[in-house]
Amino acid sequence: MSSTSTATGGTTARAAGWVAPLCWIAVLLDGFDLVVVGTVVPTLRTPEVWGLSGSGATAVITVGLVGMMIGALTIGTLTDLVGRRKALIGAVVSFSLFTLLCAFAPNATVFGVLRFLAGLGLGGALPTAIAMVNEFSRAGRSGRATTTMMTGYHVGAVATAALAIVVIPELGWQWMFVIGALPALVLVPVMIAKLPESAAFLVAHGRREEAEVVAARYGLELEQPAAPVAPKAGETRAGGAAATLRTLFSDGYLRNTVAVGVTSFMGLLLVYGLNNWLPTIMREAGYDLGDSLAFLLVLNVGAVVGLLVAGAVADRIGARLAGMAWFAAGALFLALLSVELPTVGLYAMCFATGCFVFSAQVLVYAFTSAHYPPQVRATALGWSAGAGRTGAIVGPVITGALVTAGIAYPWGFYMFAVVGVLGALALSVTRHRAAA
Repeated sequence: MSSTSTATGGTTARAAGWVAPLCWIAVLLDGFDLVVVGTVVPTLRTPEVWGLSGSGATAVITVGLVGMMIGALTIGTLTDLVGRRKALIGAVVSFSLFTLLCAFAPNATVFGVLRFLAGLGLGGALPTAIAMVNEFSRAGRSGRATTTMMTGYHVGAVATAALAIVVIPELGWQWMFVIGALPALVLVPVMIAKLPESAAFLVAHGRREEAEVVAARYGLELEQPAAPVAPKAGETRAGGAAATLRTLFSDGYLRNTVAVGVTSFMGLLLVYGLNNWLPTIMREAGYDLGDSLAFLLVLNVGAVVGLLVAGAVADRIGARLAGMAWFAAGALFLALLSVELPTVGLYAMCFATGCFVFSAQVLVYAFTSAHYPPQVRATALGWSAGAGRTGAIVGPVITGALVTAGIAYPWGFYMFAVVGVLGALALSVTRHRAAA
């Protein structure tokens, strides 16, 4: 790598101050979406609202995840072609608009369509934000940069679970979606004004002079692209996208690409299976709605704490080893959730489960970001998130089937524990490869 000249410390600090917070807030919206449907499903299943059956609730949960999967796979690749800045702003605008419209859905069918459309935008936001934050982080701190940013994901989940306890009984479920759309009114104008383009993206697309200006302002070192994957003269944007995808499945990256996809499938199966169905499983176990939502809140508080620890560990021993350890520990605590405990003990177990389960998937993103070159980084992260969204679809479907059969407690937790073990094994197959 060649170093660029750096700006003064004060200028760099002020400039760099915009990237991480703006990406953090964008990811917070993903955290809102992670939990919001799980908080409103018990209400939507009541006869006074839509009277959704177990299969109907599963469909409502799943359709948004399908949109996220498609969004992650497509927008992640487009991000490597049109730039991080445009892709992230567009994703936030799209998600927020369709989330607002969910509040006015007259029935479950329209609600499902709007959830799908919201998912398309939101699916692309996460890989784009991760790529950008990593490309603006200091060398050797990519694990901490990723996990710190992803605290926004679970702060959003915690805030949503806490809001649901107050908002749904007092104002109605529709207000959850109005509240979820409001941050865009401030976030989007600030992103347009303050969010820069990534220097790594610029240099990968032959715009080195622009990249040097950005790198100097932010005190960065320029990354060098490992292979020319940008569209050649006369080549269509679709051709450029195909070339980018081919790089992921070339001999040098195929093993990691497949292993990361499998690991992410397991990781997001756990994240979405737990967040969408935990309140319902706990109600099946005999707890009232308030306690069930509180378990969800504690689970995500644990996730925030776990992320702060996981990033430091990953920068010390590597994201691969840390991820394997986190998946294994998550599996253990998931199995222990099936044990009957006093309420306080169950809260403690939910906290510990959140510490490990949700951080494990974020460490997969950290590994992916560090082991792919800059010109395909967002595509690789989109692949990881997209494959993971497939698991996010499967997790709620399987858990929903267990709920419908009346055996989600305790068998849902045993199933989740097995998935955690499989995640650790899949990540062990990856191998170290320098990003550039």
